[in-house]
Amino acid sequence: MNLRLTLFVLVFVSASVFAQKPDSKWQNLYNGKDLSGWRLLGGKAKYEAVGNEIVGTTVSNTPNSFLATEKEYGDFILEVELFVHPLMNSGIQFRTESKPEYQNGRVHGYQMEIDPSARAWSGGVYDEGRRGWLYNLELHQAAKTAFKNNEWNKYRIECIGNSIRTWVNGIPVAYLIDDMTRKGFIAMQVHAIPSSEPEGRQIRWRNIRIQTENLKPSPADNIFVVNMVANNLSPIEKKQGYQLLWDGRSSKGWTSAKGGAFPADGWQMKDGLLTIVKDTPGEKAKGGDIVTEKEFSAFELKFDFRLTKGANSGLKYFVSNFNGSMLGLEYQILDDENHPDAKMGIKGNRTQASLYDILPAQKVPNSIKKVGDWNQGMIRVYPDNKVEHWLNGFKVLEYQRGSQAFLEALAQSKFKTVEGFGLVPQGKILLQDHSDEVSFRSIKIKELK
Repeated sequence: MNLRLTLFVLVFVSASVFAQKPDSKWQNLYNGKDLSGWRLLGGKAKYEAVGNEIVGTTVSNTPNSFLATEKEYGDFILEVELFVHPLMNSGIQFRTESKPEYQNGRVHGYQMEIDPSARAWSGGVYDEGRRGWLYNLELHQAAKTAFKNNEWNKYRIECIGNSIRTWVNGIPVAYLIDDMTRKGFIAMQVHAIPSSEPEGRQIRWRNIRIQTENLKPSPADNIFVVNMVANNLSPIEKKQGYQLLWDGRSSKGWTSAKGGAFPADGWQMKDGLLTIVKDTPGEKAKGGDIVTEKEFSAFELKFDFRLTKGANSGLKYFVSNFNGSMLGLEYQILDDENHPDAKMGIKGNRTQASLYDILPAQKVPNSIKKVGDWNQGMIRVYPDNKVEHWLNGFKVLEYQRGSQAFLEALAQSKFKTVEGFGLVPQGKILLQDHSDEVSFRSIKIKELK
């Protein structure tokens, strides 16, 4: 073999190896012939192997259907292309389970949403059969345009440890940190349809492939992060500037609102929860409100809270001393169904997530969890004094401190005679002890510039 031919062969072989290397880690989940390695769970929607595609078709009078892998996957990177009817809802299940002891085998676990409707939540993360929405696109509205109707769309899911991330057509959509389920099957969903809807609408999947070894996560995207792990600051949250306002175990950074040390009684710190101990009727209240040592001006504050039946509490911000009383704007925390305060005030301005006694929160379907479940609250205060209240991924209130609308609502509230109320440039954060058992966790804050 002459030198020129030898060099040609070496270059050709090297180029061939290099060209194959990016795909060498991928495994196909569909063999291109039949549905071997898959099983039908839930409803009776129709699934077919059609050439290089799996085709799902809606069927009337059947619950949600799932074509699930027989194999389970823990950490992985999944890619799939899909083409869905524009009037059809669907999803891709991952780290999902079906066990006889759980609701008679109901399919439950994480789902990457396929939503061609005007709501445009494609790529969001839903917890099928369990907790509901974990990451909807109200939290990341810029990603609503990633999905294209009547076109093939490329979906990508990265599950590595507690990190769950999604992309649609190369655009980052959801960033979730959660540790509830670390392993399960992957499934293609055909959603149940109402009797008024014609059956026969289809979704098509192709190029379904997965990586399971030597996984390398994509570079971090600076998008909103939902962290469901108690009192945890993920690396991406740290990078974005968040810090824990409560460390999950001690009273560091907090004092009594009355002045002096953290209350000796009335507050319990156990198992990563900061809990108000319910007072015994007839006895003197033990704890009292607690406040941060530090003051804040513009910030994003995240916090988880859990109510007991009939409980009342609140999280106050811009808290200052007004004639001997620590007062501030209050994000209402309340069992609307069982506490009488929900029916007081004006137009619901004492209900869950409202600006207490001043402005009511919007009632968004599915925004309030049932008593005993954890809620995720968030307060954003921008440098220009625009304020937002969020509840479980939904913005339920927006107002401008110092605006005419704010001042008019304030003039009708119980704080109308408190000069300067709600208008101080900075203040403390306060957790209210209203003598009812309420628990908090994952209290974290990012200061905004």
